[in-house]
Amino acid sequence: MNDLKVKEKLQQFFIEDIGEGDVSTNTIFSDDDIQTGKFIVKGEGVISGLQIIKLGYELLHSNVDVQLHYNDGEKVSFGTCVAQVTGPVKTLLTGERVILNLLQRMSGIATFTRTAVDTLNDDHTRICDTRKTTPGLRMFEKYAVRSGGGFNHRFGLYDGVMIKDNHITAAGSITAAVTQAKSTLGHMVNIEVEVETEEEVREAIEAGAHIIMFDNCPPEVMREWVKLVPEHIVTEASGGIQVSNLGNYRNIGVDYISLGALTHSVTALDISFNLEGGKKG
Repeated sequence: MNDLKVKEKLQQFFIEDIGEGDVSTNTIFSDDDIQTGKFIVKGEGVISGLQIIKLGYELLHSNVDVQLHYNDGEKVSFGTCVAQVTGPVKTLLTGERVILNLLQRMSGIATFTRTAVDTLNDDHTRICDTRKTTPGLRMFEKYAVRSGGGFNHRFGLYDGVMIKDNHITAAGSITAAVTQAKSTLGHMVNIEVEVETEEEVREAIEAGAHIIMFDNCPPEVMREWVKLVPEHIVTEASGGIQVSNLGNYRNIGVDYISLGALTHSVTALDISFNLEGGKKG
């Protein structure tokens, strides 16, 4: 993640949460009350987003010492201390919730992604995400997918053509949609086509698609359709694929399997922030 972009987002999140000021800490503590706190994992998973602790506290105060004990993408277990911070207690507590919210969600995504990768257990096929991300959090969530061993699909509508069923209906055919896109775009932009039948697979190949996505296709059928696609065309599977049935798609030959669930259906990894000597949360 780009530090400047992360700080820009964090600034927005802090403004939303802090508003005119943290009335709890401001009325209880003085500016010179220095304490140490630790970020403790309360489950099993893969950590992601540790840099947010450092960048977040940098925004709130110039005198917070942050020590990161792990790297993003590493497995953690119950009781693991992933980071320690020392600074004004007012700052530590004011920034706690925003930082924890992001750290927990990103680690949940990284954990779920690692589970998907391990479940598929395929050296050829890569697990990737989709655009089904939380508005405003896409940068964080897609980074978390990478932390978990997955890969990123499009970051937005701006960085690749994806011709789906509604595009095909409106254009009249796959051929018409691909032809129109190629007549407008430069050679650096890839064109992906979503297909649901063998006839559409053949049409997408003939039209010159760079990527063919098999949508809601049973694995036994997909295995045969992959054989029709020339090696220079990338293949992707999507739709109806869950961690529970990922094993059925092992070694079928597709290059990517995209899972919206990586970002829209995850459980946050439980992480607490505890001041030294304080009550465990």
